[in-house]
Amino acid sequence: MAKKKAFALRINEDIIKAIEKWASDEFRSTNGQIEWMLMQKLKEAKREPKKKEE
Repeated sequence: MAKKKAFALRINEDIIKAIEKWASDEFRSTNGQIEWMLMQKLKEAKREPKKKEE
């Protein structure tokens, strides 16, 4: 599993409420939903992180 880095995120209250609802509908945590959304956009832009060789 990739190492995780914590950081503060300031976000509009209406946006976070919408993300929380979406996360609940998808049986994910809010954090997990945000990570999933970011990864989808990274893939779309062909900028996803390189996988490390084990």
